[in-house]
Order: sequence, then C-alpha cells, then structure tokens
Amino acid sequence: MDPAYKRPTGNMLMEAKDANRRAPVKRSAPPEQTNAEQFYFAKQMQGKTVMAVVLTDGERLEGVIEWYDRSCIKLNREGEPNLLLYKHCIKYIYKLEPE
Repeated sequence: MDPAYKRPTGNMLMEAKDANRRAPVKRSAPPEQTNAEQFYFAKQMQGKTVMAVVLTDGERLEGVIEWYDRSCIKLNREGEPNLLLYKHCIKYIYKLEPE
C-alpha cells in the first residue's frame, strides 16, 4: 500500500458532499423571442375580436386588428376611418366583452 494514500474518513466524505451541494446551478438564458405577441395577435385577428387600444396619451380606440408587423398594427373601426397605429404609441390593448 502506498504510504501517501490516505483512507477517506467520515469527515472527508461529508466535506465532499457539502462541496457538491454548494455548486452553483447553471441555468440557461431565457429565449429572446417567445412569439407570444404573434400568437396573441393572430388569435384576435382570426376571431375578429373587438379590441380596445389605449394610447400613451390616454385616448381609447376600439376596433378589430386587421394586421400587424414589427412596429405597427392596423385597426379597423366601424363607422370611423381605419387607423395605422405605431406600437410605441400604445400603452395597452385589451379585448372588449361582446354586448
């Protein structure tokens, strides 16, 4: 038997287990693109859901989203002109309940 060899003792085994427990857990970064916005708009467009769009200045518009792209949405309104709205001017959007 090699004289430099040390037989592991209970304390050495406990220290090894503690070292394994303290190892940081590496998590992957969240995806940059979740496609949630595309899914939501596609669902509302397909169902022709009447939406309320509140702009950053507080103005509230109602209509159906006809199409969207990276920077705008097109809102079709009944009895009023259709609008092309820049997304950076939109505070929030929500579905209107059917009457």
